[in-house]
Amino acid sequence: MEVVEIPEDCTDGFMCAYWKRPAAYLDHRVRAAISTFSRMSDYEAGLAKLKDDLESGEWKSKYGQLLEMNSLDLGYRLVVSEKNA
Repeated sequence: MEVVEIPEDCTDGFMCAYWKRPAAYLDHRVRAAISTFSRMSDYEAGLAKLKDDLESGEWKSKYGQLLEMNSLDLGYRLVVSEKNA
């Protein structure tokens, strides 16, 4: 099993692709392209909190160390196997 780190500029659009660009989650078009949001029913309060935290600088105060990283292990794994001869 291999760790798949997500790069800072990931453009695939899955749930964790925007870890370094959290403001993207505020865009309804971004959320519409992420299947996780289609299975969630109550995320508006969380989005409002994210918006407030980004505007106030609270997000950067808490998570600013992420802005210095080029990639991040967010739990994605790749199972690799080899065919027996």
